Amino acid sequence: MHERKGRSSDGTKVENAVEECPTALRNALSPHLLSVKRLLFVAALLMPIGGAHAAPPPIRCPGNNTLEMRYCAGQSLEQSGTLLRQKITTQQYTKWSETTRALCEAAYAPYKDGTIYPQLVVGCDDHLNRALLKELQPLGN
Repeated sequence: MHERKGRSSDGTKVENAVEECPTALRNALSPHLLSVKRLLFVAALLMPIGGAHAAPPPIRCPGNNTLEMRYCAGQSLEQSGTLLRQKITTQQYTKWSETTRALCEAAYAPYKDGTIYPQLVVGCDDHLNRALLKELQPLGN
C-alpha cells in the first residue's frame, strides 16, 4: 500500500491516509464488532454438544413418565382405531369415535384441569374401541 499525500477538496492536507483509515474504520465498527462477537459467543453456547445428536432410547410401553405414558396411550388408541376401521364402515366409525369421545370426556370431566386428563380420555377411547372389537369378534366381522 502507498501513502497518499496531497490536498482534499476542501484544501486540507491529507497525509498518511492509509494508516488513518483503518483506525477510523476500526473505531466506527467497534460497537458492531462487539455485538457480532457476543452473537457468535451466544450461538456457540446454544450449539448442541456432539452427544446431543444421539437418538433417544426407544420408549417402552407402558412408559415410565407422563410423556411416555401419553405416547403409549396414543399408540394404543391409534392401533385399536385402525383395527376397528377394518371391521366397520367409515360412517359407523365416525359416529362411534364422536360418541366415545363425548362419553369419555364426560366420564373424566372432574379431572379436566389436571395433567392426567388427556391420558384418561385417550385411554377410555381405546378401552371402548377394544371392547367393541371384542364384541365384533364372534360375529366374524
